[in-house]
Amino acid sequence: MSYKLPAGTHIGHVHLKVSELERSLDFYHGLLGFEIMQRYGDQAAFLSAGDYHHHIGLNTWHSKGAAPAKVNSVGLYHTAIVYPERKDLAAILKRLMDEKYPLNGAANHGVSEALYLNDPDGNGVELYWDKPKQEWPFNEEGNLQMVTEHLDIEDLLSELNT
Repeated sequence: MSYKLPAGTHIGHVHLKVSELERSLDFYHGLLGFEIMQRYGDQAAFLSAGDYHHHIGLNTWHSKGAAPAKVNSVGLYHTAIVYPERKDLAAILKRLMDEKYPLNGAANHGVSEALYLNDPDGNGVELYWDKPKQEWPFNEEGNLQMVTEHLDIEDLLSELNT
């Protein structure tokens, strides 16, 4: 390998083409809780999880009124949003359940626990928290062995009782 990214490099934001800005803001801001940092009228908005200029950009510049994203085509599979603690993931799960927002799935990946859903335009969204690194599954050779196993939803929700 001739080049390796510097340590500390990370993905700063995702920018999505959406069909209806207000509907997308209802999802990302109203349901998931991202803060609106800036709006460009009814064409674009930039949202943040805390003290950053934006983690998510939304725009209708080329997609206003467009059909939802196709499942069987190239493009973004999902945007993954990491929560700092397991209890935070439990809280958003409860919120989704209270709002009757449908999940596409849930999984224990060994390194993380994840919830899967779609935004109003059919873009995949993963909500997850990373387990402590000392709990990650490694084989005898030291290679990471991520899995897709059943996520115990009731156990996750029990985090809210602590």
